[in-house]
Amino acid sequence: MKYKMMRKVSKVLIVIFLVLIILLLTIFTAGGAFVKEKYLEPWGKSYSDKFEDKRIKLISNGILAASGHNMQPWVIRLDQDKNVFYLYANSDLLTTEVDPFARQTMITQGTFLEYVVVSGEHLGYKVSIDFFPKGQYDEQNLDSSMKEKPVAKVTISESKNKDSKLYDFMFFPDTNREIYKKTNLAKEQEDTLINLSNEDVKITVLDDGNSLKKLGAYAMKGAEIEANIHRMNEESAKVFRVNEYEKNKYRYGYSFEGQNITGLKKYLMQGIITLIASINSEKASSDIYINSTKTAVENTPAYGMVITKNNSRIEQVKSGMIYSSLVLNAHALGLVMQPLSQVLEEYPEMKDQYVNFHKDYANKGETIQMLFRIGKPTKEVPQTMRRDVMDFINK
Repeated sequence: MKYKMMRKVSKVLIVIFLVLIILLLTIFTAGGAFVKEKYLEPWGKSYSDKFEDKRIKLISNGILAASGHNMQPWVIRLDQDKNVFYLYANSDLLTTEVDPFARQTMITQGTFLEYVVVSGEHLGYKVSIDFFPKGQYDEQNLDSSMKEKPVAKVTISESKNKDSKLYDFMFFPDTNREIYKKTNLAKEQEDTLINLSNEDVKITVLDDGNSLKKLGAYAMKGAEIEANIHRMNEESAKVFRVNEYEKNKYRYGYSFEGQNITGLKKYLMQGIITLIASINSEKASSDIYINSTKTAVENTPAYGMVITKNNSRIEQVKSGMIYSSLVLNAHALGLVMQPLSQVLEEYPEMKDQYVNFHKDYANKGETIQMLFRIGKPTKEVPQTMRRDVMDFINK
């Protein structure tokens, strides 16, 4: 009798085990755990080798640059002169709620250009940039003006030098949202970053206790304001890629990796939300965002800012170039960075924070283009989605 009971219990346990296995397989399959990550292909160092056109080689490295909200808003038009291409801002990929004046989009044009410059140095090319060669935007008709007027004319010429100490770091993730070590930056590290400043763009680094507390409070307030505005959450939700299938289809925007969720946990959450979409509520997403910002702020040894004399379109682009240079040099120094620029966004609900922040940290007339945290990483982070380089080429 006892033996029969044990056999019955064993059969029940086996059935439960098999059901759990089937359930997990269903969840992981829905999340795309067994799907090839095509959206990561541009990160391969050999990716650019398959293109004969030197312009496309450089562009294929340029698209690895940081972009606001990972929108990758770049359009490339190849000139008949095989040494020239034009960079346009993609007005179809503007995030108009969070970035109503397209300032972040212009910064993103600069991040791309700097990666092209560094790539050229590595491959033995000099990259010359002519900003807004067909004139400035008509700000009253920005969408159409972006389609008509390039941000930059890029000219490539042979160079005797073929070396770049920063090239390899282009293949590192540009943003690390994880906990940073408590150790302060060395003076040599700070000096290296600050010395990237030029006559158009200034870099400051702050790491004293009062600054960390005050800047952390600004970062938190900015995140809380943005997280509690419905239209901002709607805009973000439209470009959130819930599983590997969507990532391979769109290859830009947000994903769970951006919320510090990786590994098996990522596939599990992707699968559950794919199968039960209602779980991914606006409040849940907002809470994750605020909590991750809080963790970041509590584990930051230093902050940096990119500041321009005014706020012209050219200055915005140049600040993006400086930011890419900061990212690459930070990697070379064993450091990582994360933008925390919500307090610099320019919509009505953020106005008071924006004004107060500039009163505290900018001289009269100056514009703070970016606020970011810097430190030594405690954890590696995954690379983010990138579209195929040919998707950027306007044919």
